[in-house]
Amino acid sequence: MEIIDLNNFEENIYETGIALGNFDGIHVGHQYLIKDNIKKAKDKNLKPSVLLFKNHTKTLLGNKESSKLEIITPYDQKLNILAELGIEVIYTINFDKSIMKLSPEEFVKDILINRLKAKLVTVGFDYRFGHKAAGDSEYLLFLGEKEGFQVNIIKPIYVNNEVVSSTRIRNLIKSGYIKKANNLLGRDYFIIGKVIKGKSRGSKMGYPTANLKLDNNYIIPKIGVYKTITLLDTKEYTSLTNIGYNPTFNENELKIENYILDFSGDLYNKFIEVKFVEFIRDDIKFNTTTELIKQIEKDVEYVKKHQ
Repeated sequence: MEIIDLNNFEENIYETGIALGNFDGIHVGHQYLIKDNIKKAKDKNLKPSVLLFKNHTKTLLGNKESSKLEIITPYDQKLNILAELGIEVIYTINFDKSIMKLSPEEFVKDILINRLKAKLVTVGFDYRFGHKAAGDSEYLLFLGEKEGFQVNIIKPIYVNNEVVSSTRIRNLIKSGYIKKANNLLGRDYFIIGKVIKGKSRGSKMGYPTANLKLDNNYIIPKIGVYKTITLLDTKEYTSLTNIGYNPTFNENELKIENYILDFSGDLYNKFIEVKFVEFIRDDIKFNTTTELIKQIEKDVEYVKKHQ
């Protein structure tokens, strides 16, 4: 797979079949869209490609919420997933003010036609583009007919009678409905973080935990205890992950603490991937450390029984 920076670049080798979208999560709807684009592009002898913004388009909205945008899938992880799906070329570009100010017509002529040599453009039914999102998928279809490229509009994709969307997945993750979110994603939701020093309470209780400092502004699942799978040096381990404020110890800093079953070793400063499989219980304040240890024992037994 090629990765080409589209800033100051103009494609002069390929005519492309290009998929457009933010693709946050690259969920089952996105996967259908991308695979359909690949098939139709190859049928037309075009290069199956994706235009990928290095930052989410909402980061330039100019309000407090946009600066705190939580994402399902960071840029680097998108690249890996797109490669697995069979995309041959990823054109990357910064979504900046100059791009944001392009009218729908300017976006089509400058980006799609002049720079990408697009002959096929695949988008979702709810795709918006151009300054202030003035263009939609139907207008893109009109412009395609006018400018001589085919527009392929993908209808809504349903899972269990529910339309798949990144917004819906974000809400499910935040609410702790991990299994439902994973069904819409088509894989387990995961985060990546660096193991940092904690207060070593877990070790003293017999359950040493890896405290994570996240490497991106991920959506944080609902506070509570989760069955997870931890990926470390290409090997997967069953794990138990707590997201919370350590109410038993009256702390006020949100922490992600990960206990890996059947593992011993030094993890400090290593990056680990944690896949969320199932919400087990809420974060509870216990009267004593002994009560907390007994509950952790029950949590570990539950995870072992449901491996």
